[in-house]
Amino acid sequence: MPEKKTKSEVANTSDVNTDIPFRLEIEVDRSSSTPLHYQISGPLEAQILSGSLSAGTLIEDEVSMARRLNVSRPTARRALQDLVGKGLLSRRRGAGTRVTPTHVHRPIGLTSLEDDLTKAGFETKTDVLSYEVLLAGEKEQQLLHCERGVEVVRVKRLRWSDGEPLAILVNLLPAAIAPTLSDLSRAGLYACLRSNGVTLATAQQAVTALAASSEQAQLLKVSKGDPLLTLSRTVYDHSGAVVEYGDHVYNAARYTLSFASAAE
Repeated sequence: MPEKKTKSEVANTSDVNTDIPFRLEIEVDRSSSTPLHYQISGPLEAQILSGSLSAGTLIEDEVSMARRLNVSRPTARRALQDLVGKGLLSRRRGAGTRVTPTHVHRPIGLTSLEDDLTKAGFETKTDVLSYEVLLAGEKEQQLLHCERGVEVVRVKRLRWSDGEPLAILVNLLPAAIAPTLSDLSRAGLYACLRSNGVTLATAQQAVTALAASSEQAQLLKVSKGDPLLTLSRTVYDHSGAVVEYGDHVYNAARYTLSFASAAE
């Protein structure tokens, strides 16, 4: 387990008493540009997503957390509430704040759309619509858990299968590990990351539906308002660091998402 996680006071074992509050052992850095609530919520999120904290685990209350970490109570409350908003924690009066039992912790045999289509026998093509290097603002800081002002890369691609547009893929990555534009023109994103030595360990994913906007309809060759599937995915390495955030849109008439889970 990564060094940062060995400081935790509760391990992920079947006989852990989930009524003993878990206390996140970190040292906040007030000289960092990363907000204090991100410094708390980030490591806690990584442990939940990695499975180090099992469903139902009771989390230390905000008053105790604020006192122990020497931060304000609103800061501790914001950190916990951010994870509630992501569906990772649930808060109930009388039951405290707990790791939500409905969240799926999925180890990545994470394949890319490019890999899946190729293995299924489809002919694929990728158009890179844009490739931007920018300085992280508040949104990028939150999505990548990075410091504000560091360089990040945003890529927008159109994926084709058998001559028809299938998906619009928007990905955000730390610039230090992002593939080049020429790399992405030749291979899928995850293949590029792995070839650069980046390990994909776990992911948080959410699937929703929406009606096609004018731009999406034009790119996917559908009518405005037609149903589309969306998949947002945050990918972590073994240390819990975010290596990629993806926001993908699929033509629902040509694409189906299915999920399988193994018995534990």
